Amino acid sequence: MAEQSKGEKMLQEPMLRPAGMRFPALDVVRSARVFADGKTLVVRDRRGGEKRYPVGGEGIRGAVFFPPADIWETTMKHPAARWGVLVFVDADGRYVLQIPLAHWLPEAGVVGTAQLRPMECLSRTGLKQLIDELRVPMTESETPWGREVFASPGGGRYDWAGSTGQLLWHNWVRGIGIFGWFIALVFSFSTGGKHGWGFLVAAIALFLVPGSDVFVCVLAWWRTRGDGRLAHASVITPSPEPGAGATRRFRETATVRILHSDVVLTNTVGDERWYARGGTHGIARLVRLTHPKTRAYLGVELRDGDGKVRGLLPWRWWFAGSAGEQRWAEFVEALPLPVSEEIFRHANNTRHAENPDSWWEKHELGRDAERMAPMYGKVVRRATSWNAVKGANEKIVIPIFGALLLAGLFSEDGLARVVGIFSALTIAAVLGPVLLDQVTSRFSYDRPDAGEPS
Repeated sequence: MAEQSKGEKMLQEPMLRPAGMRFPALDVVRSARVFADGKTLVVRDRRGGEKRYPVGGEGIRGAVFFPPADIWETTMKHPAARWGVLVFVDADGRYVLQIPLAHWLPEAGVVGTAQLRPMECLSRTGLKQLIDELRVPMTESETPWGREVFASPGGGRYDWAGSTGQLLWHNWVRGIGIFGWFIALVFSFSTGGKHGWGFLVAAIALFLVPGSDVFVCVLAWWRTRGDGRLAHASVITPSPEPGAGATRRFRETATVRILHSDVVLTNTVGDERWYARGGTHGIARLVRLTHPKTRAYLGVELRDGDGKVRGLLPWRWWFAGSAGEQRWAEFVEALPLPVSEEIFRHANNTRHAENPDSWWEKHELGRDAERMAPMYGKVVRRATSWNAVKGANEKIVIPIFGALLLAGLFSEDGLARVVGIFSALTIAAVLGPVLLDQVTSRFSYDRPDAGEPS
C-alpha cells in the first residue's frame, strides 16, 4: 500500500518528531517525521525516504489505540509500547501501520513511564492532532498491546513506524562477526590448527564488530556535518552561577536552538530533542518557577499548548551567571511566547536546603533538569560512552576474544602475523576510544571548574 518517494517539501503541523537521541543517531531526530500531506499520511525516515499511505477508499479508514499491558512488564519487555501503540487500519480492520508512542515522544528518555497517562502521551506526541487533521476515526481497544493482538486481523504484513537509532545492517554485521569468529575458531582448534586460514577468518570476523562501529560513527559524522537546518538558528548557551563548578562539556554541549518552526533542546550528554513552535503539542509558553519562601528563581519550564511541561532548564546553570540577564533576554526575544511566574510546590521542597539543586528531584522532569546541568564522574562517562548504545560489556569481552590470537603478531609465519595484526586492530578499535574518553573526561572535559567565567 505504501509508495516510496524522496524529496524536500515544507512540512505542516501537526507533525510527529522522534524521541531524543544523540550522536550517532542525530540524523534520526533531525529528519524522521510523521505528518499529513493533504489526505495522505507520510512517514519519513532518517535518510529522507518517504512511505505514503492514502486515507480513505482502500487505504487508511480508521485507527485503533492499544493501551499498554502491565506497566512494569511492558517497560521491561516491550519498552516501545510502554505508553501504548496506535495502529492505522483499513476498511476491513486489517493493520496498515503501527506507531509506538514511546518512539515519537521527544522527552521519552527523561520522563518516567508511570508519570504519563497513555492518552496524554497520544496528545503530547501530536498523534491525536494528526488523526484529527486526517479526519480518521479512532477507537480504543479493550485488549492491551501484546501477543494476542500482534497479528493483523485477516492476516498479512503491516508496516512499523519506529524511530530507533539502530541500523539493521549494523546489527547484522556485528552478529555475523561474533558468529563467524566463534565458528572459525572452533573449527581451527578442532583440527589442531592445521588450517591457518581458519584463524585468519576468525580474526577478520571479530574485527567486523568494532570496525562496523567505527564506520557507523564516520557515516553519522558525514551525514550531519554542517547541517543546514541549524545554520540559521538562534542559539542560547548556559550562563552558570559563578563558582558553581560548571564543566567544559556542559558549556560546549548544552544549548537551546530556536529555528523558524522548531525548538531544539540539547543536554549535557548531547541528546537532541526537537519540538514544534506553538500549537497543542509544541512549545507555547515559558514559566519561571520560584522558591516558595525566598522567591528566588529555580528553573524555566517549557510548556506546550495544553500546559504540559516538555522541558526544564535549571536557572542556576542557565541564567544565574554574570551574563544571565542577557541570556534570558536573548531567549525570550528569540522565542516570543507568553512568560509567567509560578511558585514551585511539592511536599518536601525545603528538606534538603543544603543542596541548591534538590528542588528538581520532585519535578516530573527532574531527570531532564539533571541532564540540562553539569554532570560528573561515572554518570556522565557512562551516558556518553559508545557502550551506552551497544553492549555494556563489549569493552571487556571483545578485547579478551581478540587476545586469544594476538600471539600471532610475534610469529615469523606471515599468515599468523596477519592474524595477530587483525587481533591488535580489534583491541585498539575497542579500547582506544574508551581510554581516550576516560582521559579527556577525568582531566579536562568533565572536571568542575570553580573559577570559570560566566
